[in-house]
Amino acid sequence: MNKNPNRLRLIGDNSIANLTVQGQQLLASSSDSAKLDVEILLSLVLKKSRSYLLTWPEKKLSDEQLLEFIHLLSRRAQGEPIAYITGIKEFWSLPFAVSEATLIPRPDTETLVELVLELYSDNKLTTCLDLGTGTGAIALALASEKATWEIDATDFNIEAVKLAQRNAKNLNLAQVHIYQSDWFEGISKNKKFDIIVSNPPYIDGDDINLSQGDVRFEPKSALVASEQGLADIKHIADKARCFLNTDGKLFFEHGFEQGYAVRTILTNLGYKNAQTKQDLNGHERISWAIYHRL
Repeated sequence: MNKNPNRLRLIGDNSIANLTVQGQQLLASSSDSAKLDVEILLSLVLKKSRSYLLTWPEKKLSDEQLLEFIHLLSRRAQGEPIAYITGIKEFWSLPFAVSEATLIPRPDTETLVELVLELYSDNKLTTCLDLGTGTGAIALALASEKATWEIDATDFNIEAVKLAQRNAKNLNLAQVHIYQSDWFEGISKNKKFDIIVSNPPYIDGDDINLSQGDVRFEPKSALVASEQGLADIKHIADKARCFLNTDGKLFFEHGFEQGYAVRTILTNLGYKNAQTKQDLNGHERISWAIYHRL
């Protein structure tokens, strides 16, 4: 395949069946989900469901549709995440608009949502703060399950804030209060929360994975932290003590090798019962603890 996206070419006719095969071959070296990616892109161009592709494989794209498909396929062949190309990523069975201003919501983060809902299974009025909300995925997933909760969601990046607000409106979850804040700086010192959750930057700047896969296209400010990726976690854990109600809980998503370090940080700051939950792949992913206000 020619690496110049403007010169990517397909052979054969313009039928769905042929383009699916051709596209899959062209993406084989750059994507672990080549067939799915091609089907998603064809569905986007045709404005049809993926089931339509299976039902009408002989249908042909117009010349205009073919050019659009080749353009999108070229972007994917260069490694651009499929979510950025389509502008949509599903999380918690909800469609989230995404952009290059934010991280792409990932299935592992659903582990955090599941854990919070498991620990707060009743319908009591609960206050929750999501720090570094990005697309709003965590806050809005929780709001979709807990209509009575009072949820704040913040991000330093104003473009992320606008995107999260748009997602809240699109999902009819406007009760979530989304606004700009550099961690706790923009939050009233009089506010207290039962729950604080965060998926902060936790990757070390020298991590080789930053030059591989989808993360190459994602904002480094949302990925990288100093002190072996622990600086923001330390800052949040320290300041959160002023914003948690007594026996409030603090939850972090973190790297799969950081569980022990995060539990140690929480314990050294006076949090109780620090523990870690594994993600879908069996890796330590979510650490949390209780803060008992004296």
